[in-house]
Amino acid sequence: MSSVISKSLDFIKDRFNLSKDQEREEEIIAQIKQGVEFRGINVWVLVFAIMVASIGLNVNSTAVIIGAMLISPLMGPIMGVGLGIGISDISLIKKAAKNLAVMVAISVVTSAIYFLVSPLREAQSELLNRTTPTIYDVFIALFGGLAGIVAISSRERGNVIPGVAIATALMPPLCTAGYGIAIGSLKYFAGAFYLFSINAVFICFSTLLIVRFLRFKEVAFISPHAKRKVNNIILAFLVLMILPSIYIARNLVLKSIYETRVNDFVRKEFKFTTTDVIKYEAIFAPKKEIRVSLMGSPLDANTISNIQNQLEDYKLTDTRLIVKQNEKGLNAEDIKSQVLETYLERNLDSLKSKEERITYLTRELLQWQQQYQPLEQLSREVCVFDKNIKHFAARPITTYNDQGQPLDTFQLALVKYINLPKKAEIKRFEDWLKLRLQTDSVKVIAE
Repeated sequence: MSSVISKSLDFIKDRFNLSKDQEREEEIIAQIKQGVEFRGINVWVLVFAIMVASIGLNVNSTAVIIGAMLISPLMGPIMGVGLGIGISDISLIKKAAKNLAVMVAISVVTSAIYFLVSPLREAQSELLNRTTPTIYDVFIALFGGLAGIVAISSRERGNVIPGVAIATALMPPLCTAGYGIAIGSLKYFAGAFYLFSINAVFICFSTLLIVRFLRFKEVAFISPHAKRKVNNIILAFLVLMILPSIYIARNLVLKSIYETRVNDFVRKEFKFTTTDVIKYEAIFAPKKEIRVSLMGSPLDANTISNIQNQLEDYKLTDTRLIVKQNEKGLNAEDIKSQVLETYLERNLDSLKSKEERITYLTRELLQWQQQYQPLEQLSREVCVFDKNIKHFAARPITTYNDQGQPLDTFQLALVKYINLPKKAEIKRFEDWLKLRLQTDSVKVIAE
């Protein structure tokens, strides 16, 4: 038994062993130091990447944003700081931190200039997604950074680095911070810059972890006491970075749970035959409220009070219910949407298959067309068109297959003539009806 356990442990150690594929320490350090450099081509690449990312955020194009992240040189100085701390290289730490600060400044200024001159000022979803970082962004930055430094330490780097650049997303938050400056929004700027800070700090921390795990040689000797002090400072800084993200993530989770409960509450408690919910809004902060707009027969005070009492069953005891009935200024689109949704719910729930639903809706459409066909006006026009016509009737006709499914629809016209016309006259009348009824299929039966 002990031999099996020993062999299993040896197998696991062999699978997770980094030393077999590890590049020489000097090569790894040289590779990271090369990425720290920020002058000439790197400056222009950064500016162009920022412009591409800003445009992508502005037009809400995920593909463009990904392309910008792939060409961004931002990750080099961040890993340089982590490497410098790991090997106690003060000069590398200073150089990498200085270059990173310059990169950040250029990025924010460039994006702010773009958004100042851009005619598109509305915040799209890709921009808004960069303003509320959570603890999940911390995990992404940490594990993404670990993947990046492990890949750099390997002889076979493959395509890991581009993937890390996309996953950790250093570029979009800086562009969003520039957008916040352009529109004068401290909320956007602070949220986006906090997300960038999370990514940068935890990529740096992951680099530090792997460098120490691989036992890179230190450039300068530091006493154990000084190392403990540095480690405590790093730990305290990481905790300070994490705490706001935990708070934001907690609020997002609570808000999602709250909205689900509100949705269940409105859907189940506001079911009336003559009163419909046109729209409702779940407000989570600063005070929890449910605002429901109704149309139809007004609900009396007792009914609303009974509904209010049901909030406890949905764990919404601290929520205020506001009911608005037949209010003026309702959005027409909200009314149309709710009427259609209610209609479909009431008539389609009993139809099991897709084919049945298609057949049902087709029949409803035909009945609607028949109901609103202006036959009285059309009959007067027909008699003016041809004095030989005595009586006229028309309606849409649908042909069905043996499964009861509609195949085709055409207009059937029954025409009683004073004197039976020639085929050419009937054909001319059919062509006129096609134009008048705006259809390609008309069948005239002459009597």
